[in-house]
Amino acid sequence: MSAAAAKVLVLGTGTSHGVPMIGCECATCHSTDPRDRRSRASIYIQIEGGASVLVDTTPDLRMQALTYGLKRVDAIVYTHSHADHIMGLDEVRRFNVLQKSAIPCYGDARTLEDLRRIYAYVFESGPKFGGGIPQVTMARVAGEFCIGAATFVPVPILHGSRTILGYRIGSFAYLTDCSAIPDASWPLLSGVKTLILDALRPRPHPTHLSIDQALAVVEQIKPERALFTHMCHDLPHAATCARLPPDVQLAYDGLTFEIDL
Repeated sequence: MSAAAAKVLVLGTGTSHGVPMIGCECATCHSTDPRDRRSRASIYIQIEGGASVLVDTTPDLRMQALTYGLKRVDAIVYTHSHADHIMGLDEVRRFNVLQKSAIPCYGDARTLEDLRRIYAYVFESGPKFGGGIPQVTMARVAGEFCIGAATFVPVPILHGSRTILGYRIGSFAYLTDCSAIPDASWPLLSGVKTLILDALRPRPHPTHLSIDQALAVVEQIKPERALFTHMCHDLPHAATCARLPPDVQLAYDGLTFEIDL
């Protein structure tokens, strides 16, 4: 990597059900194209200088870590507290053992409150690094913050009626679980070169962007490259990409690329 850069690894690109879905007989769920296998949506950012950041802890975190050889997590950044984005938190105890330290978790007030409630056993325990209980600390996101050489700029977005957080890191923005972008957030996305954006399916949905809605967002932001995520089985990878503009693609599990910080 060049100076002031980071590598993004896309760990998962699927909906809360993942793809294939349990019990589904559709062509996408039975596809032999590995890009049609979508674990729950998450990314992993390796910042130049050594810090590694996990965005969300999905229920698939253990298999994502094993598949892609993750051995370190210096911080966890949360977008929101829905189950498909937090229910892998218990898996970080293995990173505690490897690193012999607690891991800071960043999120908005509601997300941190939900984590404390859902994972009460974590916060009732003192520091232990024997592997039994995750050791984490909580940091409320109230503005931009730094992890290593990277500045994380929270970007408020709508997920249905709930305001959650996307993040801008240098020339890159990650906006999963998005149904709309408030007027005040558009300036935060000015000059983004690489965009990962929610695009659930062709049909409209109350809490996620459709393909056409996502394309309209891309047209407004005008990144050099746009990648869609949080996709259901209505979007077969190869056939959907063939219909998209050349600078827009579906992301897929295991995709990597570099970003400028």
